[in-house]
Amino acid sequence: MPAQYYTQEQIKEIVSYAAQRFITVIPEIDMPGHATAANKAYPEFSGGGAPGHPEFTFNPGKEETYTYLSNILRETNALFPAQMIHLGGDEVSYGNQKWPTNPDIQRLMASHGLKDVKTVERYFMKRMADSVYMRNAKLLLWDEMAEVDLPVDKTIIYWWRQDRPDVLELALKKGFKTVLCPRLPFYFDFVQDSTHTNGRKWNKLYNSLQNVYNFSVDQYMNVSAQKDLILGVQADLWTETVQNEQRLDFLLFPRITALAEVGWTAKEDRDYQGYMERLKGHLKLFQEAGLYYYNPFYPARSPEPVKIGAGIKRFDTGL
Repeated sequence: MPAQYYTQEQIKEIVSYAAQRFITVIPEIDMPGHATAANKAYPEFSGGGAPGHPEFTFNPGKEETYTYLSNILRETNALFPAQMIHLGGDEVSYGNQKWPTNPDIQRLMASHGLKDVKTVERYFMKRMADSVYMRNAKLLLWDEMAEVDLPVDKTIIYWWRQDRPDVLELALKKGFKTVLCPRLPFYFDFVQDSTHTNGRKWNKLYNSLQNVYNFSVDQYMNVSAQKDLILGVQADLWTETVQNEQRLDFLLFPRITALAEVGWTAKEDRDYQGYMERLKGHLKLFQEAGLYYYNPFYPARSPEPVKIGAGIKRFDTGL
């Protein structure tokens, strides 16, 4: 497969298209992990990986790595007017097994008094954070980075690990503004029905429409004292199991409507049955728009699309 990338003109087109619809596009350049694609193109900056996660990390021990990534961030910030850049920072341990024996990283640890790979990770992120801040942009990070000492007025944490409410508590206690996107129930690449087989689950749990609608952060912790720090909610849809537009539609709709109500309606004011009645009208709109949506009223009419091409059969709503 030939190299795939966005040209600057294509990015400008996407940003403009979104802006006309009141959408702000925020770029994410993952580091120091989730770097396999970048390292395949520029292997000289790789910090190695692990079985199943090849060349997963950037090399934090090479000074050239920081120059390389800072140049990328400079170009990224110029192309996206959001004045926000997400640097990831998650799941580094999936592929940093070569760090302890990497000569570059060993020298870095010795010269800066870094005792282990975790402190190397923090050192790396602080340096790259400065590269974002110097461009007058906000830094966005996944919740693993809540433990790093970063300026809270310039940094936003995305809490995604619903099994780690202690990390949410830490982020809020330190004063970070926070976006709630726990994998349960806001990972939309997770299946949404017990009969669906192509997609992800968490310990056999999945993200049904009702679970999305009924989400409340109160089930994890009492945030009343820090509610002003919570910016809102976000759903994530990772595309490893998304082969075509039909499957993308199927995973998004109608769950994205439930997410919207979570965002603008207080928990005590929500009414799932009332929402389901209103949803019937939205399904008709989805039908008119040509979307291949999941029909929670008649699931058999919207079978799960798995590697199905453009000729997939459309189904009436029956409403």
